[in-house]
Amino acid sequence: MSTTIPKPAEVTRSWFIIDAADKPLGRVATKAAHLLRGKHKVSFAPNIDMGDHVIILNCEKAVLTGKKLQQKFYRWHTGWIGGLKEIKYEHLMKSNPEKAMMAAVKGMLPGTTLGANSLTRLRTYRGNQHTHQAQNPQPYNAN
Repeated sequence: MSTTIPKPAEVTRSWFIIDAADKPLGRVATKAAHLLRGKHKVSFAPNIDMGDHVIILNCEKAVLTGKKLQQKFYRWHTGWIGGLKEIKYEHLMKSNPEKAMMAAVKGMLPGTTLGANSLTRLRTYRGNQHTHQAQNPQPYNAN
């Protein structure tokens, strides 16, 4: 039995919409990372970027379970000495929920150029309006 290896020129990309309203942030991020990576396709190959475009709507309505909203921090480093910055997820979800969703998805993708290229196909929106109607995105409802 032979294994078929897809060529990068044979990759076709679809557009999917995920509604994050009243769903845990991590569960939505997992679905998005799965689609961005292309693992739902039959011809998946780990060394080829074959993922689809993903639009996540209603990021501000995503929930964090347990006490994560009050206890979890988003941390980053400025690059300067003593430049570790942090913000609680409670403030981050109020001010910039798109960034919280983007950070969650980024952590689930590989830390290589393959993951960086996959992240460019992710679009996050605060409300339920988006500007990609021309691409005819399909709702993604896998549980």
